[in-house]
Amino acid sequence: MTGNGERGPVRLSRREFSWALAAGLVAAPAARAAGKAGESDAALTAFLDAAFEAEIALDPEQLTQLGRKEQQDRFTDPSDAAAAARLAWRRSNVAAMKTQFDRAALGEDARVSYDMWVLELERAEASTKWRGHNYIFDRNGPHTGLPNFLINQHRVDTPADMEAYVARVTALGPTLDAYLERATAAAAKGVRMPGFAYDQSIELVGRVITGAPFGDGPDTALFADAKAKAAGLVASGQIDAAAAGRYVAQVAAAMTGSMQPAYERLRAWLAADRAKAASEPLGAGALPDGAAYYDAMLRLQTTTGMTADEIHALGLSEVARIRAEMETLKDRIGFEGKLEDFFVFLRSDDRFYVANDDAGRAAYLKMAEAYLDGMRARLPEQFGRLPKADLIVKRVEAFREEPGGAAHYSPAALDGSRPGIFYVHLADTRATPIYEIEGTVYHEGLPGHHMQIALAQEMTGTPEFRKNYFYGAYGEGWALYVERLAKEMGFYTDPYSDFGRLGREIWRAIRLVVDTGIHAKGWSEAQALAYYTANSPQPAAKIRSEIRRYFVSPGQATSYKVGMQRILALRDRARTALGARYDQRMFHEIVLGRGSVPLPVLEAQVDRWIAAPA
Repeated sequence: MTGNGERGPVRLSRREFSWALAAGLVAAPAARAAGKAGESDAALTAFLDAAFEAEIALDPEQLTQLGRKEQQDRFTDPSDAAAAARLAWRRSNVAAMKTQFDRAALGEDARVSYDMWVLELERAEASTKWRGHNYIFDRNGPHTGLPNFLINQHRVDTPADMEAYVARVTALGPTLDAYLERATAAAAKGVRMPGFAYDQSIELVGRVITGAPFGDGPDTALFADAKAKAAGLVASGQIDAAAAGRYVAQVAAAMTGSMQPAYERLRAWLAADRAKAASEPLGAGALPDGAAYYDAMLRLQTTTGMTADEIHALGLSEVARIRAEMETLKDRIGFEGKLEDFFVFLRSDDRFYVANDDAGRAAYLKMAEAYLDGMRARLPEQFGRLPKADLIVKRVEAFREEPGGAAHYSPAALDGSRPGIFYVHLADTRATPIYEIEGTVYHEGLPGHHMQIALAQEMTGTPEFRKNYFYGAYGEGWALYVERLAKEMGFYTDPYSDFGRLGREIWRAIRLVVDTGIHAKGWSEAQALAYYTANSPQPAAKIRSEIRRYFVSPGQATSYKVGMQRILALRDRARTALGARYDQRMFHEIVLGRGSVPLPVLEAQVDRWIAAPA
């Protein structure tokens, strides 16, 4: 997979510069050169950069994700005491900022940074308050997340890096025990995952500790990774084969000595506590203070004040609109029968699936790369800046792969040492139809998550936290918006792929209905499955996987469509207000130019652009 290449900064005309200035995307020359406001802005940036350094110093895993090697021999402390300490630090830091800086004396973009840092305290207060309600050992828990982190995030370039890797493998067991302590405490208060999540995690634990060095059979993914990293040091001439063997032996000892017993303790607890879970999956409303918890999750995920009823109504409206578009496209394709019959046809006909073997999976990845190449060539039509970071497409590792699991994106390292990764679940290719590949590529890769996140990471003159924070409604809303943008650009020339695009959009509208149905209206799993199946062409395995995802992650699924709708509404507002002055490349620069932001901040940025003098 080739990278995107290096592009220069966007070139702005005088008119575009005035708009960008009003939107806070560039600094005024006078402020850059000197002056009280400019000095205050620079001082605030320095303060916030120091604050971000202090924040990530409390989070070794984030340091590694950023491509840095401080504290590379440990994991982030998952205990409640550590979370309380991080919150206390943030409270103190925001109080210090308010004491040192007069918000009214700051420039426009500096005020945005100030307000976002205050908002982050509010979000941290809510997150910490409801921390005990989150399901720790769902399918994306630390039992799979920690090994995945070591494999894909922990870079080994030197013997010191390998020693830190060994230390982290050694710390896997105690870290997992700390998570288990939290899960046990939550269960004692009546916070338990649905039964299916217990079953799923018991199976995943078994996958992680099956194979060498735990027993016979092929190497586990983590052990194979350790061998590969040690071999890499041999290949670079930094160690000899004997030293590599010692490192591998140390990893094996850590895996069997502390990691395996911790995983066995977790598996035993999951099996024992499984009997206390409800016989049928229940939404967040069934948890202690569940309604308040779900309301807080909706606010955190959407960055709006929308209620569950409002989100549910938006979902119903969008499902109806998209179904009408589907009916029109179905008729144009020439299918005779009801829309539901067309869904069955799409789920069952072999032409829409690659073979469920390694050759088929390779063909799927090759198609994804071809769509990326096609979009990459057209990006300058819509964007003045393109990311420098590389992007690759990769199959999810076998130990955490799931039939029908959602594709996802992992950001590149800031220093360019690790590319952005677009992950695809291919355990069962019958759960990943080829008519959805195109939309998935645009969403996860270009011009979706990879473009948005990489451009944020590559910003200059902005506090570091704004390069690295991610707001779901903004980021997922952008990624869903670009699926439609690709249609406007003339992609989806295959009508089935275009129907897949509509299927992906209705999927996000269904999420609004089903997530709120489950967590605010008491829907059963059967109700959710029935509604989803009646309105989507997706395979049954994917639908079930999605429904179960909503049960264990209250509110998260609502962010996509809420964000997309807000971005589209802002684009319509700008087009109407600016008329002939509207420039889509500048609109995209306004949206992407200052990193991930809460939706109200994005709205203010667009409104300042609209109000700027021509």
